[in-house]
Amino acid sequence: MRTAGGKRAHRSRTVITACATAAGLLLAVGCSSDDEGPGVAKGGVPVAEKGKLTTCTHLPYPPFQFEQNGKVVGFDVSLVDLVAEDIGVKQEILDTPFENFKTGAFLNSGECDLAAAGMTITDERKKNVDFSVPYFDATQALLATKKSGVTTLAEVKEKKLKLGAQAETTGESYATSQGFDPVAFESSDAVLNGLRTGQVDAVVIDYPVVQGWLKDKANADAFALGENIETGEQYGFSVKKGNDKLLAAINKAITDAKADGTYKKLYEQWIGPLPKGQS
Repeated sequence: MRTAGGKRAHRSRTVITACATAAGLLLAVGCSSDDEGPGVAKGGVPVAEKGKLTTCTHLPYPPFQFEQNGKVVGFDVSLVDLVAEDIGVKQEILDTPFENFKTGAFLNSGECDLAAAGMTITDERKKNVDFSVPYFDATQALLATKKSGVTTLAEVKEKKLKLGAQAETTGESYATSQGFDPVAFESSDAVLNGLRTGQVDAVVIDYPVVQGWLKDKANADAFALGENIETGEQYGFSVKKGNDKLLAAINKAITDAKADGTYKKLYEQWIGPLPKGQS
């Protein structure tokens, strides 16, 4: 589960919608011609830009948010689309440095309405932002090169192999708590590249991310899924402290989606079979 750690500098807020062909930092899910500037959506929900629900994220982080055919898609994106639909606006996605998620900087500045980034709900983060109801039960997993022959962290330690993790994530924190000094990578893509190039022999990262990687035959041929690590983590979307109307809209969308089967459909589309006991 991610925390903070992306080192990319914040770029300009030039709007590039999903209708545009040029690649850019700010991408819209759907197209809107509304004038820029603060506004109020259905239900009195305040929004940073009229007609839009601006979501801060940090790309890429499949299957939660990533670019596909020039558009940002994923499980988080689809869930926030439900919120946007309920309040009568279009979602727009702003790719931001991940360290801002812990502090809520872009929420507090009014650049974004909410943050959606496969983000674990923690007491430390609750000091700076308000979280939605949990929308995903998360676990960590060990992924190792097949040539390493390891399937557990104990074996990684015993063989004195190199372990990696994404910087400033709960995966990195867990590895550290187990006595490792993991190699820190800026993004999930960098973690995977570290495995491919032999910078590390194994990594600890979110299980759904590993699931997505192993759908690729080349990855499945080179890497082996090891132990699944239960950490009791849950993901939530965050908003600026005190933004109760938007928080209520997010909670309603999540609750309704779980009740009417939409959540199950989206989970299976982006992640895989819904675990037993989850709605």
